[in-house]
Amino acid sequence: MSATTSSCATWTIPTKDVLFITLRDGYGFMQVVISGKLAKTYEALTLTRETSMEILGEMRQVPAGARAPLNRELHADFYKIPDHWRAAGGDDAITNRVTADTDRSTLLNLRHLTLRGENASSVLLVRDAVEYAFAQAFRELRIRKVSPPALVQTQVEGGATLFQLGYYGAEAYLTQSSQLYLETCLPSMGDVYCIEKSFRAEKSLTRRHLSEFTHVEAELDFISFDDLLSNIEHMMCRVLEIVMADPAIAGYIKTLNPDFKLPERPFMRMKYADAIDWLREHDIPNEEGQPHTFGDDIAEAAERRMTDEIKKPIFLTHFPAEIKAFYMQKDRDDPRVTESVDCLMPGVGEIVGGSMRIDDNDQLMAAFKREGLDPSNYYWYTDQRKYGSSPHGGWGLGLERFLAWLCNQHTVRDCCLYPRFMGRCAP
Repeated sequence: MSATTSSCATWTIPTKDVLFITLRDGYGFMQVVISGKLAKTYEALTLTRETSMEILGEMRQVPAGARAPLNRELHADFYKIPDHWRAAGGDDAITNRVTADTDRSTLLNLRHLTLRGENASSVLLVRDAVEYAFAQAFRELRIRKVSPPALVQTQVEGGATLFQLGYYGAEAYLTQSSQLYLETCLPSMGDVYCIEKSFRAEKSLTRRHLSEFTHVEAELDFISFDDLLSNIEHMMCRVLEIVMADPAIAGYIKTLNPDFKLPERPFMRMKYADAIDWLREHDIPNEEGQPHTFGDDIAEAAERRMTDEIKKPIFLTHFPAEIKAFYMQKDRDDPRVTESVDCLMPGVGEIVGGSMRIDDNDQLMAAFKREGLDPSNYYWYTDQRKYGSSPHGGWGLGLERFLAWLCNQHTVRDCCLYPRFMGRCAP
C-alpha cells in the first residue's frame, strides 16, 4: 500500500532502530513504522515535521496493548522524499515559528501554518460539516438556495457599517446582508435561503465581530412570528443532529468542546421588556453605567452575561422599533415594539437575528422616511408590496458565531479560514 501526505509528527526509538511517523492528509491520521536499515538513512535521520512523503508498505493491525489511529499502522518497505517535498528545519522549523506561546498577532500572520495544527484544522472540518448540514436541513424543508449579489447600492443594517467602493464611476458597497434580495424571490420560488459572505465596517475588536463573515440567511413566505421562531429553532437543532450523527465530526466537537450537549427544545422565550427587568434586578448596568431602561440597545457584555447566567438558549423578542432596522414589522398589539428576535447562546451571545418584515406599502414608506432613506433606490424591493404582498419573515445566522459556540472557541477569528476584522486584511 502507498500513501502520499504530510508528516505532522515524528519520533524515534534508537535502541530498536525504529522510527514512528504520524501522517496526515486532511481525512485522518495514520501511523507509519520505519525499521531496520530504512530507519538509518539520511532522509530518516534528518526528517522534519511537515515533510511530505511517499511510502510503500504493508498495513497491519497494531499489537495488543499498543495504540494508533484506527488501530492500524503501515509498516514501510520503501519510501521517498524528493528534496522539494522536505519541510524546513532548524530555526525555520514550523515548531519554532508556531508555538503555544506565540502571540495572537503573529499566529494570524502565520495563519497558513497554524491551519496545520489539530485545533485549527478540527474547527474547519466541523465548519465544513455544519455548512453541509445547513444545506441538507434546508432541502428537507423544501427551502431553495439562491445566490444574491455581494456588490450593492443600498443599505440594510445602517450606513455606518458599509464598505464603500467605486464601481465604474458609480458608488457601490459590499453587502451587509442578502435579506432584501431574498425577499424578492418569495413570489416565484417560495421559501429561499443563501450561505454567502456579508461585510460590516464596524470599528469593533470584540471576540465576536468580523468585517467579513459567512451569513446563513432564510426568508419564509406566509408565516407568523411564532412560525419564524419555530423555524429558527428547528434549523439550529436539526443541523446539530446531522453534524453529531457523523462519528468523525462528533469526535472533533467532543475534543474541542467536551461539555457540549444538544440544546433542549423549546428554547426559552424572553421579551425585550422582561430582559430589561432581569438586567435591573441583577444589577447589570448599561454602557453608561446606569440601570437599563426601556429603549436601551442592550450591549454585548450585558447580553452575554445574562445568557451565561441563565445557561440556556434564549429567544429574545419584541425589540423597540427605534433600535431595530427599518423593514421590521411592528407588533400589532404593541406598536412600540417589533416582531423581532435575537437567538442568544451561552458563551457567545447573539448568534441569530430575525424578524417579520413589513408587508404594507404605506408602513414601509413611513419607515423609509423615519430612517431618512430614499425609497426610489429601493424600487425593486418596494415593488414587492405593489405586486402582491404577503406576510413573511426571515433570519440570519452568523456561521462563525455558531461555530464559536459549538466548538468552544474564544473568538470567531478562529472559526474562519483567514479572518478579516478592523486592522487586518492579510494574509
